[in-house]
Amino acid sequence: MVERLPFAAIEFAANPEPRCPCVLLLDTSASMAGTRITELQRGLAQFRDELQADPLARKRVEVAIVTFGGSVRLASDFTAIENFDPPRLVADGLTPMGAAVQTGLELLRGRKQIYRDNGLAYYRPWMFLLTDGEPNDDWRDGAAAVKQAEAARQVAFFAVGVGEANFDVLGQLATRQPLHLRGLMFREMFQWLSNSLRSVSQSGITDEVALSNPASPDGWAKV
Repeated sequence: MVERLPFAAIEFAANPEPRCPCVLLLDTSASMAGTRITELQRGLAQFRDELQADPLARKRVEVAIVTFGGSVRLASDFTAIENFDPPRLVADGLTPMGAAVQTGLELLRGRKQIYRDNGLAYYRPWMFLLTDGEPNDDWRDGAAAVKQAEAARQVAFFAVGVGEANFDVLGQLATRQPLHLRGLMFREMFQWLSNSLRSVSQSGITDEVALSNPASPDGWAKV
């Protein structure tokens, strides 16, 4: 009987580059319906296109998407950006943000274990949360878990609020100051994110990479 290698082993053998994992936690609750969800979808497509245009990022950056609208859903499991196809987003339901954060952290833990099992180096993972509301579930355990992971340099967590998002909650979830999206500048936000991940993927595994200030006068965010 021929022993078959796990898919991950085959994937990593074909592409042994170190990985830069990023989890996007995207609010798809009912309040995101209309222009917001449309611009978010367009921003995701731009994010993909810009990273796929970079030869090194295409092999090193991996993306997973967790949506939270009514329920928490793994909309797209980890995949190299060269194979990433943004899922179709649908706005519905309430905002289980706490459960989404916990799901994202668990997803990262599992992915890092796969890297270790296959002898693959990886950068400090990113987690990027976007919301226009406030959680309808208990988010405090998630906030404590984020702070613990940040302190251990196991994740870099960013939070962005849209419109009337609850910035008090976001400030307690994130160790970095949460950012307020200017209007509907989703595509500019994703351009910043893609540029940041490109810079990280081109650096050494343990290097500190200077990021451009998204809250500059002409930036996509305000604080």
